Amino acid sequence: MSSALSGVEASAIGLLKRAVEQDGKGKAQEALVCYKEGIKLLMEVMRETTDQIRKQAFRQKIEQYMERAEKLKNHVDSQIEAGKYHQAIQITNDSTGHSYRSMFTPYLDELVTEVHIEDPYIRSNHQIYNLLRFCELLVMSVAPVKRIHLLTGRDENVHLQHNKLGELQRSLAEHSVEMIVSYSDTLHDRVVRFNNGWIIKIGRGLDYFKRTGQYSIGFCDMDLRRCHETTVDVFHSKHTKDG
Repeated sequence: MSSALSGVEASAIGLLKRAVEQDGKGKAQEALVCYKEGIKLLMEVMRETTDQIRKQAFRQKIEQYMERAEKLKNHVDSQIEAGKYHQAIQITNDSTGHSYRSMFTPYLDELVTEVHIEDPYIRSNHQIYNLLRFCELLVMSVAPVKRIHLLTGRDENVHLQHNKLGELQRSLAEHSVEMIVSYSDTLHDRVVRFNNGWIIKIGRGLDYFKRTGQYSIGFCDMDLRRCHETTVDVFHSKHTKDG
């Protein structure tokens, strides 16, 4: 087996191990994403393998993972259909591995064209940077996002806040994404809604990362950034907020 193919196999094994771990923790959507990507890579390895014994072993593993993924998907679909889907995630103090990519990618698919963000604290510099990181995730994801609706509170220096958000709006427009900004003085809840039905409520909104040194691990890769304690509740609704 070539070194390149060995690398693909290692990636497949890593993804499928994570799928089983997430499955065991009750994180169905995360598990399904990992099953899908892991199976895809393992099938690639199987096709390129000439050893018939190894090929048969890969085929059996793929069938096992596909069977589990199908059962899990059917369970999630039935929960969604009954309006009973709810996943609770606890982010513990100082824990890592909770980047926006890790948190939101399982719910972004080809059906997502609009995103609604309600967060009263997109005001200070680091909070607007958090929004920027989230928007970068949307631009880079498989979702063909065309419009982002932001509802937030007014900063004391609303002119500066408006200028910073305006720069982000212009940058998003270069990627064919429109961002509509509205303000509320009474907003309290923090929620992200995708128009494929997924609703993610985070106790601290997008602002759950701790500060770190500019030259410290975790400054760039947010999966390595330590977090504040918060709760995340994931729901699904067929009745999403109108655009």
